[in-house]
Amino acid sequence: MFRTALMIVLAAAAACAEYRVVHGWPVLPEGFALGQVTGVGLDSQNHVWVFHRGDSPVLCFDAETGKLLASWGDGLFPMTHGLTVDGRDNIWLTDVERHQVFKYNTRGELLMTLGVKGVPGADRAHFNKPTDVAVTRGGEFYVTDGYGNSRVVKFSADGKYLAEWGTKGAGPGQFDIPHSITIDPDGLVYVADRGNARIQVFDGAGKFLRQFSGKAIGRPWGITVAPNGFLYMVDGGDAKPKPPERNRALKLDRQGRVIESWGSFGSYDGQFYWAHDIAVAPNGDAYVVDVNVGMRVQKFKQENIRK
Repeated sequence: MFRTALMIVLAAAAACAEYRVVHGWPVLPEGFALGQVTGVGLDSQNHVWVFHRGDSPVLCFDAETGKLLASWGDGLFPMTHGLTVDGRDNIWLTDVERHQVFKYNTRGELLMTLGVKGVPGADRAHFNKPTDVAVTRGGEFYVTDGYGNSRVVKFSADGKYLAEWGTKGAGPGQFDIPHSITIDPDGLVYVADRGNARIQVFDGAGKFLRQFSGKAIGRPWGITVAPNGFLYMVDGGDAKPKPPERNRALKLDRQGRVIESWGSFGSYDGQFYWAHDIAVAPNGDAYVVDVNVGMRVQKFKQENIRK
């Protein structure tokens, strides 16, 4: 009862805020251009990590100034995809061409590799175009796998296979491109089932609990549970090459009710062209990345407004 009341209060407070794009963020070095940006995350030092399809594919920016602090990964990732920063500031990356998952520290030192380079598969040792990673407080992690397979795979903190669930389809617990994954403070697992235009919710063992779908949500491409407890997602639309198309970011409660949305399809500041991933800072600032012709990361500040 108390929890329900608290969520109502938080939702009411959120209704008095809106997200405004921060013009000129980030500050790129002279002569440097972003490629298609596929992943974004934040560490405990208020640094924004970005994964893109271009030179120096792993980038680290200061969240406030937008200054580039570090870059690495040249020649390692032919087709970048997901980026996750865990509670220990490890950087988890997926590459859909290599069919692999990687764990790095913030210095760019490789800590773990799963999957076999360039070899797709559906067993315990292989992936087929894995898309994203979510890490529990205890270090266990889940991989959405992905474009070639239609499953979620669970591993121990040291990378041992524990379990998996999911098959191709549209029923509960089935997937059509499980594209992004996140975990809430209660340990529930949220999967952006992109092809089926829904978010599915599971317990840690893979038991289906509920799903969110409908016109208000659209087609989830990237999802994250933010430090404020809300679920954020980007609706990347239907991957049409030209308008009319739908693109936006949304803030939801964990029952799937939309609290706020912002953005539209396009290439101006504050718009998205195939929004691919989203990350949210403890202060509420949001970061959204674009693939296709978008090729950028945008910062949005949460500003309180009077109604």
